[in-house]
Amino acid sequence: MKEHRLTDWLPTTKKEMELRGWDELDVILFSGDAYVDHPSFGAAVIGRLLEAQGLRVAIVPQPNWRDDLRDFKKLGRPRLFFGVSAGCMDSMVNKYTANKRLRSEDAYTPDGRHDMRPEYPTIVYTQTLKRLWPDVPVVIGGIEASLRRLTHYDYWQDTVRKSILVESGADLLVYGMGEKPITELCRRMKEQPFIPFDIPQTAYLVRGRQAIPPYPHELEDIVLHSHEDCLNDKRKEAENFRFIEEESNKYEAARILQHTGNSVVVVNPPYPPMTQGELDRSFDLPYTRLPHPKYKGKRIPAFDMIKFSVNLHRGCFGGCAFCTISAHQGKFIVSRSKQSILREVKAITEMPDFKGYLSDLGGPSANMYAMHGTDEAKCRKCKRPSCIHPKVCPNLNTDHRPLLDIYHAVDALPGIKKSFIGSGVRYDLLLHESKDPAINRAAREYTRELIAKHVSGRLKVAPEHTSDAVLHVMRKPPFAQFYEFKKTFDRLNKELNLRQQLIPYFISSHPGCTAEDMAELAVITKRLDFHLEQVQDFTPTPMTVATEAWYTGYHPYTLQPIFSAKTQREKLAQRMFFFWYKPEERRAIIQELKRMGRSDLIDKLYGR
Repeated sequence: MKEHRLTDWLPTTKKEMELRGWDELDVILFSGDAYVDHPSFGAAVIGRLLEAQGLRVAIVPQPNWRDDLRDFKKLGRPRLFFGVSAGCMDSMVNKYTANKRLRSEDAYTPDGRHDMRPEYPTIVYTQTLKRLWPDVPVVIGGIEASLRRLTHYDYWQDTVRKSILVESGADLLVYGMGEKPITELCRRMKEQPFIPFDIPQTAYLVRGRQAIPPYPHELEDIVLHSHEDCLNDKRKEAENFRFIEEESNKYEAARILQHTGNSVVVVNPPYPPMTQGELDRSFDLPYTRLPHPKYKGKRIPAFDMIKFSVNLHRGCFGGCAFCTISAHQGKFIVSRSKQSILREVKAITEMPDFKGYLSDLGGPSANMYAMHGTDEAKCRKCKRPSCIHPKVCPNLNTDHRPLLDIYHAVDALPGIKKSFIGSGVRYDLLLHESKDPAINRAAREYTRELIAKHVSGRLKVAPEHTSDAVLHVMRKPPFAQFYEFKKTFDRLNKELNLRQQLIPYFISSHPGCTAEDMAELAVITKRLDFHLEQVQDFTPTPMTVATEAWYTGYHPYTLQPIFSAKTQREKLAQRMFFFWYKPEERRAIIQELKRMGRSDLIDKLYGR
């Protein structure tokens, strides 16, 4: 294991700049997270990427925004621009639960402290930089900026907010995974020191009577309902969302325009997916894989979680209604090469506290590695947000053999005792009957190997609900598939003489879900002998189908009215059914069942 010097990290202070012999910086990145120099942390990825371009880059993690603002001034003025990100999560999701209560800890802050970042850091940091350095461009990115790039509903303020470009005053917004747009931006700014507005996967504001710059594109612009229209008419807000989601998940997308006051938000279409070589280069940058030495002796919960895990691919084609992964990473899977993955695993085996156990060989979904359309020409024309809902696309290659090959290669490395799969497994892909018998054999082999070798006693899966009507709104498979997978899981455990548990995730108060659906969920999970623990109340987060349906009362794709539990009483009435087995919930549940005219379920839950 090599000994690290302070200069192995990107500089965070003037002193660290001087140690590298630098008196000026090209780009200064401000991040709402602590600085962990690892490919799972956005600021480190962007910083390393720009460093590889020969730029002088520094990171200011969690600057103090309450004092005399010395953190914003200490590194001076960058030659090209300031970069701002709230961190790896939307700051409000990071800070509050679905009940709007403070979370027990901030996973991306040393010792989990709550007071190290403001709410909406993208806005606070950008406005601060604009006050101090009005003539220096500010480029915003990361998940908070990405998912708030257009008019959006904010659950914590219970209001429809303008594009974060308007609220922050930033010059450019990079959405999605930022490697390609930020590389192109720096390449262009090195030649001419001003912000270009024709880079794919960026958004910007055209103010007043300025003309909207042309975009080199055959497709016609999509003009959304204005911000003001959305404030006055919820149906228009719902209608907008379908275009936003479809264009985010297309190979060849249109440019999107939205009028906001006397300005226009312009969202350029995304880049095509990265190539394997481009993704490998991002993961192969010279990360130390460790938190900055300034945090010595402090625990960073998010780092502890991923320290010994490896991300195999980007993207997810599940398109779940409540999830932001496809909105940010897109639905097309980009997989790392076997060589890149093995290089990272070898680096982990050299870490001094590594004991031989990888906590996760996964991705946004554990088993989508190397899956793609058989005929790419069909994918180029497709605008389905999900490749597996309502049914698995006949053009999708669901072969698990490349992933099995990765598992075998990793497990054969010296120093690896066991590799676990901690990411969620899509059992609908395992159960899918392909026309190719070899692919079906591989799915069965994968299922067996997963259960025999890669489960740490508990396998997490996410059926999310038991009602097929609710599951359809969620874009999840029918509950019968969970039954089928559970049967396979139990049978293999018996054959292999294992005593592993299946841990299902469920959500209450999702759009389309009623208290009666939850009562039936209680009866079904009781029959399956589950005492649920992995449960959550639906939290509306920016830029998901479910959030738009929840806020507007219309499904964005059908524009039909849809019910959502919104009041505290309605939400609690749904949530308590998860815990039918707790004596303290029994009286309220019996009362609720009588109120809804379902006394027949009382016996099923509490009869002898």
